[in-house]
Amino acid sequence: MGKMNKPGQKSIFIIAEHNENKVKPVLFELASCAYKIKKYCPAEIKVILLGNETEKLSSEITHVTGLDVVATEINELALFNPEIYKKVIEDLAAEFLPSFIIAGHTPRGLDVASGLAVRMKAACITGIESLGETEGKICFRRQIFYGKIDAHVTADSEPLIITVQPGAFEPFKPENAATGKVETRRVNYVPFFTHEKGIRRSIFQDSSISEAKVIVSAGNGIGEKENLDLVNRFAAVFPGSAVGGSRIIVDRGWLEYRQQIGLTGAQVAPELYIACGISGASQHLAGMRGSGFVVAINKDPKAAIFNESDVCVVEDINKFIPAFLEEYKKKEI
Repeated sequence: MGKMNKPGQKSIFIIAEHNENKVKPVLFELASCAYKIKKYCPAEIKVILLGNETEKLSSEITHVTGLDVVATEINELALFNPEIYKKVIEDLAAEFLPSFIIAGHTPRGLDVASGLAVRMKAACITGIESLGETEGKICFRRQIFYGKIDAHVTADSEPLIITVQPGAFEPFKPENAATGKVETRRVNYVPFFTHEKGIRRSIFQDSSISEAKVIVSAGNGIGEKENLDLVNRFAAVFPGSAVGGSRIIVDRGWLEYRQQIGLTGAQVAPELYIACGISGASQHLAGMRGSGFVVAINKDPKAAIFNESDVCVVEDINKFIPAFLEEYKKKEI
């Protein structure tokens, strides 16, 4: 077992995400968040890594971030199992008594964070995008009402569990950081309620969304399924383009899952991103924040997507796109 924290010494846990023996990029964004918290609340930052082959991952994390890693080797954890994660991290928290536990606002992170909050009777703030200080407390900013309002939230108890929106913080890249220490433990834990059965990959291997230079994306504001034809014709104007959509469009079956952009879909970084009838909920923004130039078309002048856009067009897409195509046709002739 590792050393307990010194009396009065605070700590910050970062829950590492990895897949197929590769660290997920969101980890380095969580490290940036942890260092910002540390400015307000001096604490020792520890990366919590769980898996059945952690040596390579631990080495990468400590070399890139300079942070200490507590690696737990679990033979039963060849694939992600939320039950094991929650139990092992809960036990580590009982030992180290962290003031903060940070996870990504991802499907895995949300699963683990919410479960830990229940187990530990801890406060939990999800989807944070920045932090500051108010009345001597750390204050976290998150979006509500589909991004139309920024909420500033504080907590009155410890530990505080938070999930961080991917793309909200710049990846942590310290200059001349000393390599952190790795503490490796081994645990045998057989889950009682959940058992992983393997990974089944999508039958689609189309990479057009991830490789497209231009993405035209459809949201709830397009109105009817038939209006996707307008979006497709609009996209055809731009060479090397692809059509994407928000989750609600995919859930309705109007587009395939491989075309979904957002937190639970694809993360894209095209040179040009055109959002058609998309409100700008934080989940969607998480998937397109890497875009070079963003154009948003929405009839709601208060749509949150406009806060992330370089060009804002306040108009119904069913009026704007036909007018655009008509003008384009004249230019082409």
